[in-house]
Amino acid sequence: MNKISSSEEIAIFVRVVETGSFAAAAEELALTPSGVSKALTRLEDRLGVKLMQRTTRRLVLTGEGETLLARGRDILAAIEAAEAEVTIARGKPRGLLKINTGTAYAKHRLAPRLPAFQSRYPEISLELSIADRRVDVIGEQVDVAIRTGGTGDSSLVTRRIGDMRRVICASPAYIARHGMPLVPADLAHHNCMLLTGFARLADWPMRVDGKIIELKVKGTITCDSAELLLDMACAGLGIARFGDFLAEEALARGELVPLLVEHHVVEVQPISALMPPGRQHLPRVRAFVDFLAAEAGRHDLPLS
Repeated sequence: MNKISSSEEIAIFVRVVETGSFAAAAEELALTPSGVSKALTRLEDRLGVKLMQRTTRRLVLTGEGETLLARGRDILAAIEAAEAEVTIARGKPRGLLKINTGTAYAKHRLAPRLPAFQSRYPEISLELSIADRRVDVIGEQVDVAIRTGGTGDSSLVTRRIGDMRRVICASPAYIARHGMPLVPADLAHHNCMLLTGFARLADWPMRVDGKIIELKVKGTITCDSAELLLDMACAGLGIARFGDFLAEEALARGELVPLLVEHHVVEVQPISALMPPGRQHLPRVRAFVDFLAAEAGRHDLPLS
Protein backbone atom coordinates (compact mmCIF):
# COMPACT_ATOMS: atom_id res chain seq x y z
CA MET A 1 0.00 0.00 0.00
CA ASN A 2 1.38 3.42 -0.97
CA LYS A 3 2.18 5.81 1.86
CA ILE A 4 -0.57 8.40 2.34
CA SER A 5 0.65 11.98 1.96
CA SER A 6 -0.03 14.70 4.51
CA SER A 7 -2.53 16.38 2.19
CA GLU A 8 -4.34 13.05 1.77
CA GLU A 9 -4.47 12.66 5.56
CA ILE A 10 -6.05 16.10 5.81
CA ALA A 11 -8.54 15.18 3.04
CA ILE A 12 -9.50 12.03 4.97
CA PHE A 13 -9.96 14.03 8.17
CA VAL A 14 -12.18 16.58 6.40
CA ARG A 15 -14.40 13.90 4.85
CA VAL A 16 -14.74 12.04 8.17
CA VAL A 17 -16.03 15.25 9.75
CA GLU A 18 -18.30 16.10 6.81
CA THR A 19 -19.82 12.62 6.50
CA GLY A 20 -20.02 12.13 10.27
CA SER A 21 -18.48 8.67 10.41
CA PHE A 22 -15.36 6.66 9.58
CA ALA A 23 -17.40 4.10 7.63
CA ALA A 24 -19.09 6.67 5.38
CA ALA A 25 -15.80 8.43 4.65
CA ALA A 26 -14.09 5.10 3.98
CA GLU A 27 -16.75 4.06 1.48
CA GLU A 28 -16.57 7.42 -0.31
CA LEU A 29 -12.76 7.41 -0.45
CA ALA A 30 -12.46 3.70 -1.40
CA LEU A 31 -10.61 2.89 1.83
CA THR A 32 -11.31 0.56 4.74
CA PRO A 33 -12.60 2.00 8.03
CA SER A 34 -9.40 0.79 9.70
CA GLY A 35 -7.34 2.53 7.01
CA VAL A 36 -9.20 5.78 7.71
CA SER A 37 -8.69 5.37 11.45
CA LYS A 38 -4.96 4.73 11.01
CA ALA A 39 -4.60 7.78 8.74
CA LEU A 40 -6.22 10.01 11.37
CA THR A 41 -4.07 8.53 14.13
CA ARG A 42 -0.94 9.26 12.09
CA LEU A 43 -2.18 12.82 11.47
CA GLU A 44 -2.80 13.38 15.19
CA ASP A 45 0.58 11.87 16.09
CA ARG A 46 2.37 14.04 13.54
CA LEU A 47 0.63 17.20 14.79
CA GLY A 48 0.92 16.22 18.44
CA VAL A 49 -2.71 17.11 19.20
CA LYS A 50 -6.06 15.38 19.51
CA LEU A 51 -8.36 16.40 16.65
CA MET A 52 -11.59 14.69 17.70
CA GLN A 53 -13.21 12.74 20.48
CA ARG A 54 -14.67 9.50 19.16
CA THR A 55 -17.73 8.04 20.86
CA THR A 56 -20.07 5.26 19.82
CA ARG A 57 -22.64 7.81 18.64
CA ARG A 58 -20.79 10.76 17.17
CA LEU A 59 -17.53 12.57 16.54
CA VAL A 60 -16.81 15.74 18.50
CA LEU A 61 -14.07 18.07 17.27
CA THR A 62 -11.55 19.54 19.66
CA GLY A 63 -10.50 23.17 19.31
CA GLU A 64 -7.48 22.04 17.29
CA GLY A 65 -9.78 19.92 15.13
CA GLU A 66 -12.02 22.90 14.41
CA THR A 67 -8.97 24.90 13.32
CA LEU A 68 -7.65 22.13 11.07
CA LEU A 69 -11.08 21.61 9.53
CA ALA A 70 -11.34 25.24 8.45
CA ARG A 71 -7.74 25.40 7.25
CA GLY A 72 -7.93 21.96 5.69
CA ARG A 73 -10.90 22.88 3.54
CA ASP A 74 -9.04 25.95 2.32
CA ILE A 75 -5.92 23.89 1.58
CA LEU A 76 -7.80 21.21 -0.37
CA ALA A 77 -9.76 23.80 -2.34
CA ALA A 78 -6.55 25.67 -3.13
CA ILE A 79 -4.89 22.48 -4.39
CA GLU A 80 -7.85 21.69 -6.62
CA ALA A 81 -8.02 25.28 -7.88
CA ALA A 82 -4.28 25.28 -8.65
CA GLU A 83 -4.55 22.03 -10.59
CA ALA A 84 -7.56 23.37 -12.48
CA GLU A 85 -5.75 26.61 -13.32
CA VAL A 86 -2.84 24.62 -14.75
CA THR A 87 -5.01 22.30 -16.84
CA ILE A 88 -7.25 25.12 -18.07
CA ALA A 89 -4.33 26.27 -20.19
CA ARG A 90 -5.17 23.31 -22.45
CA GLY A 91 -8.67 24.60 -23.08
CA LYS A 92 -11.89 25.67 -21.42
CA PRO A 93 -12.96 24.91 -17.81
CA ARG A 94 -13.68 21.24 -17.34
CA GLY A 95 -14.73 18.68 -14.76
CA LEU A 96 -17.84 17.70 -12.79
CA LEU A 97 -19.94 20.53 -11.34
CA LYS A 98 -22.40 19.59 -8.57
CA ILE A 99 -25.37 21.98 -8.34
CA ASN A 100 -28.25 22.06 -5.88
CA THR A 101 -31.36 24.24 -6.09
CA GLY A 102 -35.12 24.21 -5.57
CA THR A 103 -37.69 23.06 -8.11
CA ALA A 104 -38.97 26.53 -9.01
CA TYR A 105 -35.59 28.05 -9.86
CA ALA A 106 -34.49 24.82 -11.55
CA LYS A 107 -37.45 24.72 -13.93
CA HIS A 108 -38.08 28.40 -14.60
CA ARG A 109 -34.59 29.90 -14.51
CA LEU A 110 -31.86 27.26 -14.58
CA ALA A 111 -33.12 24.74 -17.14
CA PRO A 112 -33.79 27.34 -19.88
CA ARG A 113 -30.23 28.67 -19.49
CA LEU A 114 -28.37 25.37 -19.43
CA PRO A 115 -28.24 24.85 -23.23
CA ALA A 116 -26.31 28.11 -23.63
CA PHE A 117 -24.01 27.20 -20.74
CA GLN A 118 -23.31 23.72 -22.11
CA SER A 119 -22.65 25.17 -25.56
CA ARG A 120 -20.13 27.61 -24.09
CA TYR A 121 -18.51 25.10 -21.72
CA PRO A 122 -18.88 21.64 -23.30
CA GLU A 123 -16.21 20.08 -21.06
CA ILE A 124 -18.09 20.82 -17.83
CA SER A 125 -20.34 17.95 -16.74
CA LEU A 126 -23.34 18.77 -14.55
CA GLU A 127 -24.78 16.81 -11.64
CA LEU A 128 -28.07 18.42 -10.59
CA SER A 129 -29.73 17.90 -7.22
CA ILE A 130 -33.23 19.42 -7.14
CA ALA A 131 -34.96 19.63 -3.76
CA ASP A 132 -37.19 22.12 -1.94
CA ARG A 133 -35.28 21.75 1.32
CA ARG A 134 -32.00 22.94 2.73
CA VAL A 135 -29.11 20.59 2.09
CA ASP A 136 -25.74 20.34 3.81
CA VAL A 137 -23.72 22.02 1.07
CA ILE A 138 -20.35 21.08 2.54
CA GLY A 139 -21.32 17.63 3.80
CA GLU A 140 -22.88 16.62 0.48
CA GLN A 141 -19.96 18.10 -1.50
CA VAL A 142 -22.13 20.51 -3.49
CA ASP A 143 -20.11 22.97 -5.58
CA VAL A 144 -22.88 25.56 -5.97
CA ALA A 145 -26.21 25.79 -4.14
CA ILE A 146 -28.71 28.36 -5.41
CA ARG A 147 -30.99 29.90 -2.79
CA THR A 148 -33.61 32.63 -2.69
CA GLY A 149 -33.97 35.03 0.24
CA GLY A 150 -31.72 34.81 3.30
CA THR A 151 -28.90 32.28 3.03
CA GLY A 152 -28.65 31.47 6.74
CA ASP A 153 -25.15 29.95 6.64
CA SER A 154 -22.22 32.28 7.28
CA SER A 155 -19.70 29.47 6.70
CA LEU A 156 -20.42 29.52 2.95
CA VAL A 157 -19.17 31.94 0.32
CA THR A 158 -22.13 33.90 -1.06
CA ARG A 159 -22.52 35.73 -4.36
CA ARG A 160 -25.69 37.47 -5.47
CA ILE A 161 -26.69 36.30 -8.95
CA GLY A 162 -30.16 37.82 -9.30
CA ASP A 163 -33.24 39.18 -7.58
CA MET A 164 -36.72 37.92 -6.82
CA ARG A 165 -40.02 39.31 -5.61
CA ARG A 166 -42.89 37.34 -4.07
CA VAL A 167 -46.55 37.56 -5.01
CA ILE A 168 -49.67 36.32 -3.18
CA CYS A 169 -52.14 34.76 -5.58
CA ALA A 170 -55.03 32.36 -6.12
CA SER A 171 -57.04 31.08 -9.05
CA PRO A 172 -60.23 32.80 -10.28
CA ALA A 173 -62.10 29.57 -9.40
CA TYR A 174 -60.94 29.70 -5.76
CA ILE A 175 -61.92 33.38 -5.48
CA ALA A 176 -65.34 32.64 -6.99
CA ARG A 177 -65.98 29.98 -4.34
CA HIS A 178 -64.45 31.63 -1.27
CA GLY A 179 -64.41 35.34 -2.02
CA MET A 180 -61.62 37.86 -2.48
CA PRO A 181 -59.55 38.70 0.64
CA LEU A 182 -59.58 42.50 0.91
CA VAL A 183 -57.41 43.05 3.99
CA PRO A 184 -54.68 40.88 5.56
CA ALA A 185 -56.95 39.79 8.42
CA ASP A 186 -59.21 38.09 5.86
CA LEU A 187 -56.52 35.45 5.27
CA ALA A 188 -57.47 33.88 8.61
CA HIS A 189 -60.64 32.64 6.85
CA HIS A 190 -58.85 31.30 3.78
CA ASN A 191 -56.85 28.19 2.96
CA CYS A 192 -53.23 29.41 2.71
CA MET A 193 -51.00 26.69 1.27
CA LEU A 194 -47.38 26.51 2.44
CA LEU A 195 -44.08 25.08 1.30
CA THR A 196 -42.59 22.79 3.97
CA GLY A 197 -38.96 22.94 5.01
CA PHE A 198 -38.77 26.73 5.21
CA ALA A 199 -40.54 27.97 8.37
CA ARG A 200 -40.01 31.64 7.47
CA LEU A 201 -42.31 31.25 4.44
CA ALA A 202 -45.31 30.90 6.77
CA ASP A 203 -44.87 34.57 7.77
CA TRP A 204 -46.22 36.92 5.09
CA PRO A 205 -45.10 40.56 5.41
CA MET A 206 -48.06 42.94 5.41
CA ARG A 207 -48.65 46.64 5.90
CA VAL A 208 -51.36 47.10 8.54
CA ASP A 209 -52.31 50.51 9.97
CA GLY A 210 -49.11 52.00 8.62
CA LYS A 211 -46.91 49.33 10.21
CA ILE A 212 -45.22 46.30 8.66
CA ILE A 213 -46.06 43.04 10.41
CA GLU A 214 -45.22 39.40 9.76
CA LEU A 215 -48.63 37.74 9.40
CA LYS A 216 -48.54 34.03 10.21
CA VAL A 217 -50.86 32.16 7.88
CA LYS A 218 -52.10 28.58 7.86
CA GLY A 219 -54.26 26.20 5.91
CA THR A 220 -55.04 22.56 5.25
CA ILE A 221 -52.27 21.89 2.72
CA THR A 222 -48.50 21.88 3.04
CA CYS A 223 -46.21 20.54 0.35
CA ASP A 224 -42.49 19.98 -0.14
CA SER A 225 -42.58 20.87 -3.85
CA ALA A 226 -42.99 24.46 -5.05
CA GLU A 227 -44.03 23.23 -8.49
CA LEU A 228 -46.83 21.07 -7.09
CA LEU A 229 -47.92 23.96 -4.88
CA LEU A 230 -48.25 26.06 -8.04
CA ASP A 231 -50.33 23.36 -9.72
CA MET A 232 -52.63 23.15 -6.71
CA ALA A 233 -53.07 26.92 -6.61
CA CYS A 234 -54.01 26.91 -10.30
CA ALA A 235 -56.46 24.08 -9.58
CA GLY A 236 -58.23 26.26 -7.02
CA LEU A 237 -57.19 24.54 -3.79
CA GLY A 238 -56.02 27.65 -1.96
CA ILE A 239 -53.97 30.83 -1.75
CA ALA A 240 -50.18 30.72 -2.00
CA ARG A 241 -47.22 33.07 -2.02
CA PHE A 242 -44.73 32.42 -4.79
CA GLY A 243 -41.50 33.81 -6.16
CA ASP A 244 -42.23 35.89 -9.26
CA PHE A 245 -40.28 33.57 -11.56
CA LEU A 246 -42.50 30.65 -10.51
CA ALA A 247 -45.87 32.37 -10.86
CA GLU A 248 -45.21 34.72 -13.79
CA GLU A 249 -46.48 32.40 -16.55
CA ALA A 250 -49.65 31.41 -14.66
CA LEU A 251 -50.36 35.08 -13.90
CA ALA A 252 -49.83 36.04 -17.54
CA ARG A 253 -52.27 33.32 -18.65
CA GLY A 254 -54.87 34.38 -16.07
CA GLU A 255 -54.69 31.04 -14.26
CA LEU A 256 -53.75 33.00 -11.13
CA VAL A 257 -54.55 36.54 -10.02
CA PRO A 258 -52.53 38.63 -7.52
CA LEU A 259 -54.14 39.33 -4.14
CA LEU A 260 -53.74 42.01 -1.45
CA VAL A 261 -51.47 44.03 -3.72
CA GLU A 262 -51.90 47.20 -1.66
CA HIS A 263 -51.09 45.45 1.62
CA HIS A 264 -48.46 42.87 0.73
CA VAL A 265 -44.92 44.17 1.33
CA VAL A 266 -43.06 43.22 -1.82
CA GLU A 267 -39.39 43.12 -0.92
CA VAL A 268 -36.62 42.56 -3.43
CA GLN A 269 -34.87 39.42 -2.21
CA PRO A 270 -31.55 38.09 -3.44
CA ILE A 271 -31.02 34.95 -5.45
CA SER A 272 -27.62 33.74 -4.28
CA ALA A 273 -25.01 31.19 -5.24
CA LEU A 274 -23.58 29.52 -2.12
CA MET A 275 -20.21 27.80 -2.31
CA PRO A 276 -17.99 25.99 0.20
CA PRO A 277 -14.97 28.15 1.09
CA GLY A 278 -12.28 27.95 -1.59
CA ARG A 279 -14.45 26.40 -4.29
CA GLN A 280 -15.38 29.80 -5.70
CA HIS A 281 -11.88 29.89 -7.21
CA LEU A 282 -12.35 26.71 -9.26
CA PRO A 283 -12.61 27.62 -12.96
CA ARG A 284 -15.73 25.48 -13.53
CA VAL A 285 -17.46 27.02 -10.49
CA ARG A 286 -16.43 30.55 -11.41
CA ALA A 287 -17.59 30.05 -15.01
CA PHE A 288 -21.01 28.81 -13.89
CA VAL A 289 -21.65 31.54 -11.32
CA ASP A 290 -20.42 34.28 -13.69
CA PHE A 291 -22.72 32.90 -16.38
CA LEU A 292 -25.81 32.91 -14.13
CA ALA A 293 -25.10 36.44 -12.91
CA ALA A 294 -24.72 37.71 -16.48
CA GLU A 295 -27.91 35.97 -17.60
CA ALA A 296 -29.86 37.42 -14.68
CA GLY A 297 -28.61 40.89 -15.53
CA ARG A 298 -29.82 40.54 -19.09
CA HIS A 299 -33.22 38.96 -18.54
CA ASP A 300 -34.54 39.41 -14.99
CA LEU A 301 -36.59 42.35 -13.78
CA PRO A 302 -34.60 45.46 -12.89
CA LEU A 303 -34.56 46.71 -9.30
CA SER A 304 -37.39 49.11 -8.58
